Amino acid sequence: MPDRSDQPAPGPLAGLRVIDCSTVLAGPYCTMLLGDLGAEVIKVEPPEGDATRGWGPPWVGTVEAGTRTAAYYLAVNRNKRGLRLDLKIPDGAAILRRLLADADVLVENFRGDGFSRLGFDDETLRALNPRLVHLAISGYGTTGPAADRPGYDFIVQAVSGLMSITGAAEAEGGEPTKVGVAISDVLTGMLGAVGLLGALVGRERGAAGTAGDGQRVDVSILGATLASLVNQAQNAFVSGSAPGRLDNAHPNIVPYETFETADGALAVAVGSERQWPRLCAALGLDGLAADPRFATNGDRVDNRAALRPILAGAFATGTTADWIRALDAAEIPCGPINDILDAFASPEAVALGMTVEQEHPAYGAIRQVGLPFQLAATPATIRTPPPTLGQDTDAILGELGYGPMEIAGLRASGVV
Repeated sequence: MPDRSDQPAPGPLAGLRVIDCSTVLAGPYCTMLLGDLGAEVIKVEPPEGDATRGWGPPWVGTVEAGTRTAAYYLAVNRNKRGLRLDLKIPDGAAILRRLLADADVLVENFRGDGFSRLGFDDETLRALNPRLVHLAISGYGTTGPAADRPGYDFIVQAVSGLMSITGAAEAEGGEPTKVGVAISDVLTGMLGAVGLLGALVGRERGAAGTAGDGQRVDVSILGATLASLVNQAQNAFVSGSAPGRLDNAHPNIVPYETFETADGALAVAVGSERQWPRLCAALGLDGLAADPRFATNGDRVDNRAALRPILAGAFATGTTADWIRALDAAEIPCGPINDILDAFASPEAVALGMTVEQEHPAYGAIRQVGLPFQLAATPATIRTPPPTLGQDTDAILGELGYGPMEIAGLRASGVV
């Protein structure tokens, strides 16, 4: 019997089969998380491929070799096998039905009733595989006036209110600003994973309403973004007023923001009353701690306009490195404002293993973001790089029972 002691332990989702019919970011991010946790993920792409393959530069591969792909695609498609499939052709839909008959999870983000019109409505899916957990991702949900609208992260950041609280302060003429990453899509992918994992647990436990079967799980980009507003939404509900933009300041904690230094800028977070007098001492402003205007966090929030110039004047007298040393010694949370390359090169990120390198058969060495979670007994792993378009088509079709001549015919007719 071969020695497998040097092989990674299977992840907690090992043995789970996921069919990923989603494209762009929210769905592929969700299924990548499942793949990192050990699930077998088959990425089903349309003949032209996932749109993100063309969202460059930057690029990997070359046009001459027929392998050029955008870096964007690489970000969310590792630990997947690739199947190129035209679902608009009956033979293509038949292949997907074979895949779903033995799958645990289906993830798709077709607009409106697009998936149903291809022959995969809820009743058909239940008849095909009662144990299937079907995650449907939409822009605005399946009911309501926007149910048929496409969901774009940028637009949802605007209509959800997220953009209204992001950016330079309104008092300084700041305009609403999107977050620098497609955060609404990322949140949707994460919450989609939470929802379908809950459905899988319910299925295995035979929870009420499932009788051991799967179920449909819906998550919308708008709903996920609204849910992410947490304290800002609650502030609005309680006060009756919509919060505005505060630049990098916190609506409920002061000081909790960035300050310019003699050579850059610094993020400072005073998260408890015990930290406040220590900050004052580190800045050489001992008397400030006794000022009744700033005695408690509530006082400081009410009087932030008076407090900020005092703190800003003090921070401007030293360098970022000097203040980090002083605040670290005083046990005040702080940090430099890194760019992305600096962030991943930091000792903290290196210790977390947040950069990994893989050898891709078409693109050579590629660096990727590491795993964000660590499981002691069943660790997540990065096993395979993102597939080229249709990379595993023949192998997957062979596993489904298609012979070489059938596969050649499907390829000749443009089904795969």
